[in-house]
Amino acid sequence: SAQVKSAILLAGLNTRGQTTVIEPAPSRNHTENLLSHFGAEVTVQDLTSGRAITLIGYPELLAKDIQVPADISSAAFPLVAGLLCPGGVTVENVSLNPLRTGLLDCLRDMGATVTLGNERFCGGEAIGDVTVDQSTLHGITVPAVRAPSMIDEYPILAMAAACATGDTVFEGVGELRVKESDRLGSLAAGLGACGVAVGETRDSLTIHGKGNAPNGGGCVSTHMDHRIAMSFLVLGMVTAAPVTVDDGTPIATSFPGFVSLMNGAGACFEDGGFPS
Repeated sequence: SAQVKSAILLAGLNTRGQTTVIEPAPSRNHTENLLSHFGAEVTVQDLTSGRAITLIGYPELLAKDIQVPADISSAAFPLVAGLLCPGGVTVENVSLNPLRTGLLDCLRDMGATVTLGNERFCGGEAIGDVTVDQSTLHGITVPAVRAPSMIDEYPILAMAAACATGDTVFEGVGELRVKESDRLGSLAAGLGACGVAVGETRDSLTIHGKGNAPNGGGCVSTHMDHRIAMSFLVLGMVTAAPVTVDDGTPIATSFPGFVSLMNGAGACFEDGGFPS
């Protein structure tokens, strides 16, 4: 958990000596990058299995202005929409931290046209503009090792897989069952309601794409999960029949203004109580 790691490192700022967090696999490192940018002494050591992050307590921190990059977990929704719809899209100033860009790797593996521009570093983070064009996609197997770099992006990747040719398999994603909802179960049920064949196990999901947009027409139960709601709304942009989500209010959890922004980019989401 990057959140638990961050809490311990922040506590270590006010603790004499060294504070070390050992993680079995690399997790998001925004806190380490930002603390280093402000002048803290942070070292990262690769271990045989995982890595150790060490912070020296009582550092002399320096106030600096920074640009907070766009969150790739939110950028993922317009990016996948741009892959599925004519015209493409560019999202500016996106975080390109390599521990967060698993979605872009998967989309490229599926045949997507993804280009980066204006790449730079700011506040210890890699940032750039991401451009996608409408692309013909094919199924892939997403290995479990990629999950830490894209755990929140599986729902929207599933929408791309539903429009791809062939099977897409998500391996080792049991963690999705304990997110805001059981996302594996929500994805399987929602895709099935939209005419997409799926196979589900305890920690995997297989999506059988037919190379074109699904029929749609389903009413998807979001289970109060913002990413499930946004993902199926994006899918509804290309399905033959409209897709309905039962509750759009949780979208504001992570992406206030999602509906109006997407409609401004060409979507046609009808307001059924969504926050503006």
